[in-house]
Amino acid sequence: MTAHPNPAIERAMTSVAAAVSQAEADPARPRYHFRPPAQWMNDPNGVIFHNGWYHLFYQHNPYGDAWGHIHWGHARSRDLVHWEHLPIALWPSLELNEAHCFSGCAALDGLGRPLLIYTSVPNQEDGRPPFTQRAAVGDPDWIHWQKHPANPILALETHGGPPFEPDWRDPFVFHEAGRAFLVLAGSYDDMAGVALYEAADASLTRWDYRGLLYQTPRSDARLLECPNFVRIGDKWLLLTSPFRPVEYVTGSFDVALLRFTPEQRGVLDPGATDAPNYYATNILFDAAGRSILLGWVRGFPAGRAWNGCLALPRILTIGDDGHPRQQPIPELQQLRGRERPLAPGVIRPGAPVMAHTPSDTFELEAVIETGNAGAVTLRLGCADDGGGGIAIRSDGQTLDVAGTVVAIPAGEEPAQLALQIFLDKSVLEVYVNGGRLCVTRVVEPPRAGVGVSLAAEGGNAELRAFRLWEMRGIW
Repeated sequence: MTAHPNPAIERAMTSVAAAVSQAEADPARPRYHFRPPAQWMNDPNGVIFHNGWYHLFYQHNPYGDAWGHIHWGHARSRDLVHWEHLPIALWPSLELNEAHCFSGCAALDGLGRPLLIYTSVPNQEDGRPPFTQRAAVGDPDWIHWQKHPANPILALETHGGPPFEPDWRDPFVFHEAGRAFLVLAGSYDDMAGVALYEAADASLTRWDYRGLLYQTPRSDARLLECPNFVRIGDKWLLLTSPFRPVEYVTGSFDVALLRFTPEQRGVLDPGATDAPNYYATNILFDAAGRSILLGWVRGFPAGRAWNGCLALPRILTIGDDGHPRQQPIPELQQLRGRERPLAPGVIRPGAPVMAHTPSDTFELEAVIETGNAGAVTLRLGCADDGGGGIAIRSDGQTLDVAGTVVAIPAGEEPAQLALQIFLDKSVLEVYVNGGRLCVTRVVEPPRAGVGVSLAAEGGNAELRAFRLWEMRGIW
């Protein structure tokens, strides 16, 4: 392999390569979720569709499987399913006292050149110097990147807005009415907010402060990390990651007054009860105009030469009720392998219904009517008697996904529970009632060679539909 012309990136990639064999040997490592060749990853960054390619950048520590030394990894895909790893894109410029390249976005400037806009974190050993917002410009192939000569493109002392605390961060660019805007997270006094800027010209390196798009008391959130602000249909959606599960606000945005009016709020994906397993989202729009949501799956054990992956790409829409819908992209169906169906029928107490599969990487679709049962439990990776494994339990009002209990939103058929479940070793994603609810969990991988069971409590339930496909890996 030809050495990378940037010595800092060459060293980083050499470190990643040295850890690949250990990472690949871990039986808990996902097979059809995106992850780096090895080592740590967190937030997806700079997600964009351009010239037939989906580009994904991501927070990456090439020197270990824990957070630190943050670079930007890079991959591309034709279908959002199969990915090609590319050279690391961004690196901390140590000679400029840059310790980390925090989260940001990708865009095209007025000359059609690719830009990465990111938060630059200086060395914090001597006090608390403020973060700055910087850019890097890429070659036409999006492979080699140079720090932009206009850096920093936003600095606290000159940004024209409030006296944010030094850790303001996570720029995200969006366009509306022929204008380019940028949002980022900042806090000051007793307020945490999402600041709005407008590009002063097509270079996307000069920005004018336009006010606070959204704010909340510091008692509610220390910082609204990773803000995404996009128009979906005739509604606007703001996503933030406030050190707990990702939260959404939908509403209207008056581009003339630059005023966002919230209408609905909620949690996008509750993850685990003690810590969010789904965090730090990013959004792209493809050639068909679909809004594609990407998020970081976190909560894996250390010491395995890898840590972190992406949740499956989701199509994001807004329902008539003003709340989001999330559904896995249909392109994932190309990974379906052998199907193991189960006939519909009655589920009686004390008589679990079983489907056998030797795989711990599968997709499952099931439609269940609780009937007069007090509850129904679906177990993944169960024992031969139908017990054990990863439990998903419904009492008709709430759903317990491996310990995360959430209210069940109404579906098209109120008496039915429609589930689409993806198990990929240690990653579990559950989509409920057409994507009205999504729960992502990091789990202990089930035993191989066992199956799936459904059991009823206190009365009969009915299995209306069931299909299970073993899933192929993407690498």
